[in-house]
Amino acid sequence: MGAGYLAQPAIFLVKVLFGLYATLVVLRFLLQLTRADFYNPLSQFIVKATKPLLNPLRRVIPGVSGIDVASLVLAWFVLTLEQLAILALAGAGFQLAGAALLAIPELISLIINVFLFAILIQVIISWINPGGYNPAIGLIHGLTEPLLAPVRRRMPNMGGLDLSPMVVMLGLVVLEMLLIPPIKELIGQIL
Repeated sequence: MGAGYLAQPAIFLVKVLFGLYATLVVLRFLLQLTRADFYNPLSQFIVKATKPLLNPLRRVIPGVSGIDVASLVLAWFVLTLEQLAILALAGAGFQLAGAALLAIPELISLIINVFLFAILIQVIISWINPGGYNPAIGLIHGLTEPLLAPVRRRMPNMGGLDLSPMVVMLGLVVLEMLLIPPIKELIGQIL
C-alpha cells in the first residue's frame, strides 16, 4: 500500500469538497443572473454559505453591468485550488499556472451542468408531483425559466406536451461538447 493507493480516495474527497463549494458559488452567481427568488430558504442557505469568502472579494472585484464578477472569480479560484490539489496528489507537483488554466473549462462545464441538472430535476418533479410547490421547485423554476421560456415560445403547440426542456438540454450538451474539448486542447498546448 503506497502513496498511489491513497491518492485516489484523496483525489475523490478533494473533488467532492471543492466541487460542492464551487457549485454553491456558481449557483449564487446564476441565481443572481436569472433574478431567482432571493428570499427562498435555499437561496438564503446559498448566500450564507458563500458570504464569508465572497463579501471580501466583492470589495476588490466590483460587478460589471449587473453581473457578479466576484462570484465567478471565487468559483474559478476554488476550482483552481481543486486542480492544484489533484495535480499534487497525482504526483505532478505544484503547478499553479496549469491548475489555473485547467479550472477554466471546469468552471464552464460546471455552469452548463448546473443548468442541465436543474432542468432534469424540474422535468422529473413535473412528472411525479405536477403543480406541487416547495422552495426547491421554486428555485429551480426561477433558475431554468430564462432558458426554457424563449424556446417554449418558439415551439409549436404539442397538445400540452412541453418539449422545451429536451431542446434546451440537447443544446446545452452540444454547447459543452463544442466548447470544452477545444479549450482543453489549447490548455494542453500551452502546458
